[in-house]
Amino acid sequence: MEKEGLRNIPSVHELLESQGLANLSLTYPRGLIVSTVREVLEDLRGALKRNESEVDLSPDAIVSMIKARLMNKTRLSLQRVINATGVVIHTCLGRSPLPLKALEDVQERAKGYCSLETDLSTGKRAPRGEYLETLVCTLTGAEAGMVVNNNAAAVLLALDTLARGKEVIVSRSQLVEIGGSFRMPEVMEKGGAILREVGTTNKTYLADYKKAITPDTALLLMVHPSNFRMVGFTAEVGIAELADLGREHGLPVMYDLGSGALIDFASYGLSHEPTVQESVEAGVDITTFSTDKLLGGPQGGVIVGKRDLINLMKKNPLTRALRMGKLSIAALEATLGLYANKETLTETLPILEMIARPVEEIEGQCREFVKELSGMTPGVEVSIEDGFSTIGGGSLPGEEIPTRLLSINPRPYSAQELSDMLRMNVPSILGRIERDRVLLDFRTVRNKEESGEILSALVRYYIIRE
Repeated sequence: MEKEGLRNIPSVHELLESQGLANLSLTYPRGLIVSTVREVLEDLRGALKRNESEVDLSPDAIVSMIKARLMNKTRLSLQRVINATGVVIHTCLGRSPLPLKALEDVQERAKGYCSLETDLSTGKRAPRGEYLETLVCTLTGAEAGMVVNNNAAAVLLALDTLARGKEVIVSRSQLVEIGGSFRMPEVMEKGGAILREVGTTNKTYLADYKKAITPDTALLLMVHPSNFRMVGFTAEVGIAELADLGREHGLPVMYDLGSGALIDFASYGLSHEPTVQESVEAGVDITTFSTDKLLGGPQGGVIVGKRDLINLMKKNPLTRALRMGKLSIAALEATLGLYANKETLTETLPILEMIARPVEEIEGQCREFVKELSGMTPGVEVSIEDGFSTIGGGSLPGEEIPTRLLSINPRPYSAQELSDMLRMNVPSILGRIERDRVLLDFRTVRNKEESGEILSALVRYYIIRE
């Protein structure tokens, strides 16, 4: 049977000359078509050798496999996704959705030329992002600032500039791992710094820092544990205390703040997250933070602090490699501009709008959805349950926001089948599975259009399965 099946597999040439693939060259490069045909045929041969059942060798089936694989290979890596997970700042889904003003400004600058490195008042070349740096200093109260392409880059640049070949003292409890398995000790090593750990996993005192200072010490570093929380028998040094110690010994103090909060999230019912302004007020020499987490903008990193130290970093050759592009600059300028009117931030900043959404509003959205879905697919078991949304994005760990969840019983199918279908939908719809039910959190389903697309996908699924 295996030999007979192998004889029935068409050649690469036969397939390329077939009617089914005749027009593919109008859409795809010939080299890609040829390599894909070979891959599909090799997979079929492997299936036959493994004696797999129901290997379809009909010309139509093989052509369909080739076309499907070509579509998958050439599909854009960034696909639009509807986030029904309830994770507001979802790292795997691009973190913070951009404000409308940022989208408008990016479009305006992307469709033509812009004054990226030109001073229009003089016509001469100028450093990029000068206005952005002014905005950053105005909002944080810092002497000086600069932007790079993410917070890890900000930390790397600061360490390479201020501590290459010298010791950096940091609490053992703050040697964190950030997203994508990047660990703080490894970032410090790449920055040329020599790590000097002090304290223990759960307790570090000011005396630990004092005892560790030597003539080789270049920097005192504090890392905010923005993606985890330690409770119980613990002790840590406050940033103001560390800043005082730095001044006493003539050493710069750096605070890797990470999450980039510019407002007090306690006013929205969450735990207090240290703000950039608090770090500046405490006298910290260098503070770094992300712009796509709690700040709510595009991916980027900001360094604020003492002017002489910032100027040193700007002269570092690494700065060019780590600089921010024009579209990110446009988006970040627009996002930071929204902070001028903090009273309207819940209307203009998407992450804050989602965090602040009243539970009653989410429940109303769910009830309307259930009514529409039940009317179109009477057999579907769907209900509304209490649940919790999370902040995500390595920010405010452990914080939960009460929400309402749409709970779908997928019987007679499995929750995994339904979840897979939603994920493969266009646009992709991501929820979560609990107790063999698919749960959709409408806190992060941002508008009527998105809920309508979820409704259409579910209706299609149940109609097809029936």
